Amino acid sequence: MRRRRTRAVLTAAVAFAAALSVSTATNATADPAVTGAAPPAKSAQSSLTDIIPAPVEVAPDGDADYRLRPWTLIRTEPHSAEAREVGRLLADSLRPATGYALPVVPAHGRGGGIALLIDDVGEELGSEGYRLEVTKRGVTIRANTAAGLFAGTQTLRQLLPADIEADSRRNVAWTVPGGTVVDHPRFDYRGAMLDIARHFHTPDEIKSYIDELARYKINHLHLHLTDDQGWRIEIESWPKLTTVGGGPGTGVDGVGGGFLTKEEYSDIVAYAAERYITVVPEIDMPGHTNAALSTYAELNCDGIAPPPRTDIAVGYSSLCIDKELTYEFVEDVIREVSELTPGPYLHIGGDEAHVTPPEDYRVFMQRVVPLVEKYGKRPFGWNEIVRAEPTTDTVAQYWGTTTNHADLADAVARGHQVIMSPANKVYLDMKYDEDTTLGLSWAGYIEVRDSYEWNPGAHVTGVGEDAVLGVEAPLWSETLRSLDHIEYMAFPRLAAVAEIGWSPQEARDWTSFSERLGKQAPRWEEREVDFHRSPQVPWVN
Repeated sequence: MRRRRTRAVLTAAVAFAAALSVSTATNATADPAVTGAAPPAKSAQSSLTDIIPAPVEVAPDGDADYRLRPWTLIRTEPHSAEAREVGRLLADSLRPATGYALPVVPAHGRGGGIALLIDDVGEELGSEGYRLEVTKRGVTIRANTAAGLFAGTQTLRQLLPADIEADSRRNVAWTVPGGTVVDHPRFDYRGAMLDIARHFHTPDEIKSYIDELARYKINHLHLHLTDDQGWRIEIESWPKLTTVGGGPGTGVDGVGGGFLTKEEYSDIVAYAAERYITVVPEIDMPGHTNAALSTYAELNCDGIAPPPRTDIAVGYSSLCIDKELTYEFVEDVIREVSELTPGPYLHIGGDEAHVTPPEDYRVFMQRVVPLVEKYGKRPFGWNEIVRAEPTTDTVAQYWGTTTNHADLADAVARGHQVIMSPANKVYLDMKYDEDTTLGLSWAGYIEVRDSYEWNPGAHVTGVGEDAVLGVEAPLWSETLRSLDHIEYMAFPRLAAVAEIGWSPQEARDWTSFSERLGKQAPRWEEREVDFHRSPQVPWVN
């Protein structure tokens, strides 16, 4: 089993840093230049132009590099608990490799070190933008909100040498390149989807994925919680959904059993929120429901439960549209999941309902979409949902492989917003090439350049930039069994999607991106993140 940074390792690292404590944090004699100890080893330095996603503006200053020292402080906006929490997360991420205490203190008066300040940096930067300035005296990140500060700290982490990702102390000169970065996202919604229904992935695996999403400024995690092969979220009013529908033997090939308790789900939601990621739960319906139908016979029109399914076929299941019990069931599920989810969205699927007649599908969605809104959530659905003409507040997630889609264009004309997830561009479960051992290929092979070279704001005729809420990279788990599998299929393509969602279209260039991407390899290796060494990328060893 490969070694991975665990909470225990992080706790030990923090304890070590705390042991260094005040004397180390304030005593200049800890510097090798004073003590005569061995000088820090040279490490490949990062550049202000190496950042992923590419920032809006970058102005390097080769005479303004700043070096972290044992006495460096992280100074945060006074009286802001949110800014202090961002500072804590930054300190926790830097302590293991540096061995420095990095105390987090209020930013009173002028000072050096690392400053995280909530300030008016202009309406253009919005709620997630930031201004990062590096001088010889220190690093200052300013933002309108704590979310912007957090985004700025992710940039700062990339500006330090790759050794910063190590889980034990390295004797390295921790230099940040001088200059200024001004940055803000192109799209409000930048997402990744993880399917835990076809194969259950544990809370720790989900949290590890969240950590990687946060590094690249992805701000939504869509969890696909239910499908034909398994039901993965506890519903108290229908308790057998998890004990039977999500129990042992469920999942593709019968090896993906498991489910999230309400407490585990809430913990994941809170963990993501600390990293400014909003969880979007999905309960797929009226199709993709065999796990529920095989558990509760009364949900079927004939009252007979079909057998559980562990294959990867789609399109054969449907809730019973004419039964009132169906809508009692759906409302119970929506109510309980909404109560657990502080974020504004709830995804109700709606795709591949092949055995649900079109008029029945319409009836179902016109009853269910208002239930989502009743419990204070904005409805999301796969693009098939627009055929039911739901309220225009409903967001359609486009997963098609064509650049013409009349139903979607008509929905946009009516006022709908769209999440762009074209399967032949951003489905991370698609194979890279014919030799890829994981994944599927029904949407084609997708190499890194394929994931990068498309424009969400002009991809589908009739769906312009103004109608695009954002982009999302789904990762379906028919063939995935471990965190290694998740990482290998996600990286490096997820970084491409992150840049599409964040960076201005005019700032994106494949040659530049591939070179910056190649420099991520040492960081992934330090974190023991599995990734595909695409031949399209000039990887740095």
